[in-house]
Amino acid sequence: MDRRRMLTRLLVAGSAAPLALDSLVREALARDDRPGLRGFRGNVTINGVPAKFGMPVHPGDTVRTGAGSEAIYVIGRDAFMQRGDSHVAFGSGVAADLMRVITGRLLSVFDRGQRRIATPVATIGIRGTGCYIETAEDQTYFCLCYGEAVIARTGNPDQTETIQTRHHDKPMWLRDKPGGDMMSAAKLINHTDAELTLLEGLVGRKPPFVGVGWPPGEGY
Repeated sequence: MDRRRMLTRLLVAGSAAPLALDSLVREALARDDRPGLRGFRGNVTINGVPAKFGMPVHPGDTVRTGAGSEAIYVIGRDAFMQRGDSHVAFGSGVAADLMRVITGRLLSVFDRGQRRIATPVATIGIRGTGCYIETAEDQTYFCLCYGEAVIARTGNPDQTETIQTRHHDKPMWLRDKPGGDMMSAAKLINHTDAELTLLEGLVGRKPPFVGVGWPPGEGY
Protein backbone atom coordinates (compact mmCIF):
# COMPACT_ATOMS: atom_id res chain seq x y z
CA MET A 1 0.00 0.00 0.00
CA ASP A 2 1.44 3.40 -0.92
CA ARG A 3 1.85 6.14 1.64
CA ARG A 4 -1.06 8.32 0.50
CA ARG A 5 -3.50 5.38 0.52
CA MET A 6 -2.29 4.33 3.96
CA LEU A 7 -2.76 7.80 5.42
CA THR A 8 -6.16 8.12 3.77
CA ARG A 9 -7.25 4.82 5.33
CA LEU A 10 -6.25 6.14 8.74
CA LEU A 11 -8.44 9.19 8.19
CA VAL A 12 -11.44 7.32 6.80
CA ALA A 13 -11.23 4.65 9.50
CA GLY A 14 -11.60 7.34 12.14
CA SER A 15 -8.39 6.45 13.97
CA ALA A 16 -8.26 9.98 15.33
CA ALA A 17 -6.13 11.66 17.93
CA PRO A 18 -7.71 13.31 20.98
CA LEU A 19 -7.69 16.73 19.28
CA ALA A 20 -9.53 16.33 15.97
CA LEU A 21 -6.70 14.70 14.05
CA ASP A 22 -8.88 14.40 10.95
CA SER A 23 -8.32 18.03 9.91
CA LEU A 24 -4.61 17.74 10.61
CA VAL A 25 -4.39 14.61 8.46
CA ARG A 26 -6.13 16.38 5.58
CA GLU A 27 -3.66 19.24 5.74
CA ALA A 28 -0.74 16.82 5.89
CA LEU A 29 -2.03 14.87 2.89
CA ALA A 30 -2.51 18.07 0.92
CA ARG A 31 1.17 18.87 1.43
CA ASP A 32 2.61 15.45 0.75
CA ASP A 33 6.42 15.18 0.60
CA ARG A 34 7.04 18.66 1.99
CA PRO A 35 9.02 19.33 5.17
CA GLY A 36 7.94 21.98 7.65
CA LEU A 37 4.52 22.51 9.21
CA ARG A 38 2.20 19.92 7.69
CA GLY A 39 -0.91 20.65 9.74
CA PHE A 40 -2.04 22.56 12.81
CA ARG A 41 -5.03 23.79 14.73
CA GLY A 42 -5.36 26.53 17.32
CA ASN A 43 -2.57 28.78 18.58
CA VAL A 44 0.80 27.61 17.22
CA THR A 45 3.97 29.69 16.87
CA ILE A 46 7.40 29.00 15.39
CA ASN A 47 10.08 31.23 16.87
CA GLY A 48 7.28 33.45 18.17
CA VAL A 49 5.73 33.91 14.72
CA PRO A 50 2.11 32.74 14.23
CA ALA A 51 2.09 29.52 12.24
CA LYS A 52 1.04 29.20 8.61
CA PHE A 53 0.56 25.97 6.70
CA GLY A 54 3.78 24.92 5.00
CA MET A 55 5.89 27.16 7.24
CA PRO A 56 9.44 25.76 7.46
CA VAL A 57 10.72 24.29 10.71
CA HIS A 58 14.50 24.02 10.97
CA PRO A 59 17.15 22.97 13.49
CA GLY A 60 17.45 25.81 15.98
CA ASP A 61 13.74 26.62 15.90
CA THR A 62 11.28 26.68 18.80
CA VAL A 63 7.69 25.47 18.44
CA ARG A 64 4.99 26.42 20.93
CA THR A 65 1.35 25.34 21.08
CA GLY A 66 -1.40 26.94 23.12
CA ALA A 67 -4.18 25.25 25.06
CA GLY A 68 -6.31 22.99 22.87
CA SER A 69 -3.87 23.34 19.97
CA GLU A 70 -1.88 20.78 18.01
CA ALA A 71 0.77 20.74 15.28
CA ILE A 72 2.26 18.19 12.89
CA TYR A 73 5.63 19.05 11.38
CA VAL A 74 8.64 17.48 9.66
CA ILE A 75 12.31 18.36 10.13
CA GLY A 76 14.55 16.48 7.72
CA ARG A 77 13.56 12.83 8.04
CA ASP A 78 12.03 13.21 11.52
CA ALA A 79 8.33 13.90 12.13
CA PHE A 80 6.51 15.26 15.16
CA MET A 81 3.00 15.63 16.56
CA GLN A 82 2.97 18.30 19.28
CA ARG A 83 -0.02 18.54 21.62
CA GLY A 84 -1.41 21.65 23.27
CA ASP A 85 0.38 23.69 25.96
CA SER A 86 3.76 22.45 24.76
CA HIS A 87 7.15 24.10 24.24
CA VAL A 88 9.77 22.26 22.17
CA ALA A 89 13.18 23.64 21.15
CA PHE A 90 15.53 22.12 18.56
CA GLY A 91 19.30 22.46 18.68
CA SER A 92 21.50 23.57 15.79
CA GLY A 93 25.17 23.51 14.81
CA VAL A 94 27.19 21.28 17.11
CA ALA A 95 23.97 20.63 19.08
CA ALA A 96 21.89 19.71 16.03
CA ASP A 97 21.28 16.24 17.49
CA LEU A 98 19.66 17.73 20.62
CA MET A 99 16.04 18.69 21.15
CA ARG A 100 14.39 19.83 24.36
CA VAL A 101 10.85 19.04 25.44
CA ILE A 102 10.60 21.91 27.90
CA THR A 103 6.91 21.50 28.69
CA GLY A 104 4.00 19.55 27.29
CA ARG A 105 3.51 16.47 25.14
CA LEU A 106 5.25 15.31 21.98
CA LEU A 107 5.02 12.21 19.77
CA SER A 108 8.08 11.75 17.55
CA VAL A 109 9.50 9.38 14.93
CA PHE A 110 13.17 9.52 13.97
CA ASP A 111 15.37 8.48 11.09
CA ARG A 112 18.59 6.55 11.64
CA GLY A 113 21.24 8.55 13.41
CA GLN A 114 21.85 9.61 16.97
CA ARG A 115 19.41 12.02 18.65
CA ARG A 116 19.18 13.33 22.21
CA ILE A 117 15.95 14.44 23.84
CA ALA A 118 16.33 16.57 26.96
CA THR A 119 13.43 16.66 29.41
CA PRO A 120 13.26 18.30 32.85
CA VAL A 121 14.27 15.07 34.59
CA ALA A 122 16.33 13.04 32.08
CA THR A 123 18.14 13.09 28.75
CA ILE A 124 17.22 10.29 26.37
CA GLY A 125 19.55 9.09 23.63
CA ILE A 126 17.78 7.43 20.72
CA ARG A 127 18.44 6.13 17.22
CA GLY A 128 15.78 5.46 14.57
CA THR A 129 12.89 5.07 17.00
CA GLY A 130 9.40 6.28 17.79
CA CYS A 131 8.60 7.70 21.22
CA TYR A 132 6.06 9.70 23.20
CA ILE A 133 6.99 12.17 25.95
CA GLU A 134 4.73 14.00 28.39
CA THR A 135 6.18 16.31 31.03
CA ALA A 136 4.65 16.85 34.47
CA GLU A 137 5.65 18.94 37.48
CA ASP A 138 8.27 16.58 38.91
CA GLN A 139 8.26 13.66 36.48
CA THR A 140 8.20 12.85 32.77
CA TYR A 141 6.19 10.13 31.04
CA PHE A 142 8.19 8.26 28.41
CA CYS A 143 7.07 5.51 26.06
CA LEU A 144 9.65 4.07 23.71
CA CYS A 145 7.14 2.84 21.15
CA TYR A 146 9.80 0.80 19.34
CA GLY A 147 13.59 0.81 19.13
CA GLU A 148 16.35 1.45 21.65
CA ALA A 149 17.02 4.29 24.09
CA VAL A 150 19.63 5.18 26.69
CA ILE A 151 18.21 7.22 29.57
CA ALA A 152 20.43 9.41 31.76
CA ARG A 153 19.20 11.16 34.90
CA THR A 154 19.53 14.97 34.70
CA GLY A 155 20.98 15.31 38.20
CA ASN A 156 23.42 12.42 37.73
CA PRO A 157 24.24 11.85 34.03
CA ASP A 158 26.47 8.89 34.92
CA GLN A 159 23.37 6.97 36.02
CA THR A 160 21.98 5.45 32.83
CA GLU A 161 19.56 2.74 31.77
CA THR A 162 19.29 1.15 28.31
CA ILE A 163 15.91 -0.12 27.14
CA GLN A 164 14.72 -1.87 23.99
CA THR A 165 11.11 -2.31 22.88
CA ARG A 166 9.20 -3.64 19.90
CA HIS A 167 5.69 -2.28 20.51
CA HIS A 168 5.06 -0.07 23.58
CA ASP A 169 6.62 -2.74 25.78
CA LYS A 170 7.79 -0.58 28.66
CA PRO A 171 6.09 2.80 29.22
CA MET A 172 7.47 4.52 32.30
CA TRP A 173 7.64 7.56 34.53
CA LEU A 174 11.06 9.19 34.85
CA ARG A 175 12.08 11.15 37.94
CA ASP A 176 15.17 13.01 39.14
CA LYS A 177 14.67 12.84 42.89
CA PRO A 178 17.93 12.26 44.81
CA GLY A 179 17.93 8.86 46.43
CA GLY A 180 14.84 7.76 44.51
CA ASP A 181 14.37 5.42 41.58
CA MET A 182 14.86 7.00 38.17
CA MET A 183 12.20 4.86 36.49
CA SER A 184 8.86 3.33 37.45
CA ALA A 185 6.32 1.42 35.39
CA ALA A 186 3.43 3.31 33.78
CA LYS A 187 0.38 2.55 31.69
CA LEU A 188 0.18 3.31 27.98
CA ILE A 189 -1.46 6.74 27.64
CA ASN A 190 -2.31 9.51 25.19
CA HIS A 191 -0.83 8.25 21.89
CA THR A 192 -1.90 5.74 19.26
CA ASP A 193 -0.45 3.40 16.66
CA ALA A 194 -2.47 5.30 14.05
CA GLU A 195 -0.61 8.50 14.93
CA LEU A 196 2.76 6.76 14.72
CA THR A 197 1.83 5.34 11.33
CA LEU A 198 0.78 8.78 10.14
CA LEU A 199 4.06 10.37 11.22
CA GLU A 200 6.21 7.62 9.72
CA GLY A 201 4.17 7.87 6.51
CA LEU A 202 4.92 11.57 6.20
CA VAL A 203 8.61 10.73 5.80
CA GLY A 204 8.10 7.65 3.62
CA ARG A 205 8.41 4.95 6.26
CA LYS A 206 6.25 2.46 8.13
CA PRO A 207 6.59 1.62 11.82
CA PRO A 208 7.87 -1.92 12.46
CA PHE A 209 4.53 -3.13 13.83
CA VAL A 210 2.59 -2.43 10.60
CA GLY A 211 1.48 -5.61 8.86
CA VAL A 212 -1.50 -7.44 7.45
CA GLY A 213 -4.82 -6.00 8.57
CA TRP A 214 -3.46 -2.59 9.50
CA PRO A 215 -4.77 -0.08 10.51
CA PRO A 216 -6.76 -1.49 13.43
CA GLY A 217 -10.24 -0.38 14.32
CA GLU A 218 -9.04 1.49 17.38
CA GLY A 219 -5.81 2.65 18.98
CA TYR A 220 -4.56 2.94 22.51
